Amino acid sequence: KSFVMAKEMPQSFLFSGPKGAGKTSAARILAKTINCLDRVDGETCGKCDNCLQIEQNKSIDIIEMDAASNRGIEDVRSLKERAYLSPSKLTYKVFIIDEVHMLTKDAFNALLKLIEEPPKHTLFILCTTDAEKIPDTVLSRLTRVDFKKGSSSELKKSLNKIIVGEKLEVADEVIDFLVQKSDGSFRNLHRDFNEMVLSLGKDISLKT
Repeated sequence: KSFVMAKEMPQSFLFSGPKGAGKTSAARILAKTINCLDRVDGETCGKCDNCLQIEQNKSIDIIEMDAASNRGIEDVRSLKERAYLSPSKLTYKVFIIDEVHMLTKDAFNALLKLIEEPPKHTLFILCTTDAEKIPDTVLSRLTRVDFKKGSSSELKKSLNKIIVGEKLEVADEVIDFLVQKSDGSFRNLHRDFNEMVLSLGKDISLKT
């Protein structure tokens, strides 16, 4: 929120932390926040055309790349070409690069040139589980945000938000069971919960 409301927001971020800590989800939220047409106190409205496009994964201005399988210099060059094109509809074109530490040395060099002088109306969010493998030259250009495993209260809050939003009935002991099973991972928690809802329906207790 503080980044979004700043007069000059950084254009290149590093979201670093363990698997399932919510890095990619946070990147998508930031992408939606900076593109929201009717933001209030740094929060998205969730109703404007831009918000709806991003929520429905329909925006071609939000580009996600998995560096574990697209790690070469040609992949970054392709990214660079797209970065210099103006956004088709959104205010900002956002590039989310997951597992960025997997890039080759040449690919990192190409990426460095891009984040040293990023085109206007672009935002780069690099996500990693291993920041130590990122070259110092690249790290020095990034605004780093560290993520940790979720605490029990944070995980419960995250799950309860979904339960209330979807009007589900879920027993407290089920929530406790899922939180304990998640090992502090928001991703694991939401995946297990989705599977449970799909197989058991909207009214869930340990007896079901």
